Amino acid sequence: MIKAGWRSLLVYGCVAALCQPLAACGSAENGAASTKEGPASTKTAAVPADAPLVIAFGDSLYAGYQLGPKEGLAPQLQAVLAADGVVARVQNAGVSGDTTAAGRQRLSFVLDNAKVKPAVVLLGLGGNDMLRGIDAAQTRANLDAMLAELKKREIPVVLTGMMASPNMGPDYAAKFNPIYPELAAKYDASLYPFILDNVVTNKALMLGDNVHPNAKGVAVMAEALAPLVEEELPGAD
Repeated sequence: MIKAGWRSLLVYGCVAALCQPLAACGSAENGAASTKEGPASTKTAAVPADAPLVIAFGDSLYAGYQLGPKEGLAPQLQAVLAADGVVARVQNAGVSGDTTAAGRQRLSFVLDNAKVKPAVVLLGLGGNDMLRGIDAAQTRANLDAMLAELKKREIPVVLTGMMASPNMGPDYAAKFNPIYPELAAKYDASLYPFILDNVVTNKALMLGDNVHPNAKGVAVMAEALAPLVEEELPGAD
């Protein structure tokens, strides 16, 4: 179901256990990103005004927690796409501390206030639910509602998954881990099973809190996500 091996899960579980009292993935006050589209912030040439819009809608793993303006997922993904010859504008709609319930509340606002209809939405929420021990049924219901809204608007989705850390126990994991593949199949969404795959187990790719990726870690995420986004953009084969 996931790309990360058992070693990744064990390390992830230890880190999550240490950070669980913080209800991790940042706070709404720290590292929160604007939901309004801003100018392109990459090392590449300016993106044309009529370029397809990709909205990265998630929590602090999307928002660029404690990173510079060019180091978060949105600008780095835009740069990777450009390097692949794909012109697109990636909007940062990540908010640190967001649960799936909070994301469900703000999704329509973000979509309604986008300058153009998004060509693709990256959806990445659920980590804070897991670390707070929120009932997996609530997480599923909220993600289901967001995917239903995106389907109603005919917006393709790349869903980035999260894993229940081992310290949450097998019963919780059995309810939480299937959420992402099952909903991706239900809504025909592209799936990247574990957003921190190949990142969380490498300290050189993580911030000092051992929960959030640093700029190099985000680069790994962006490189992995770019092909999925490219497949969903208009004109893809």
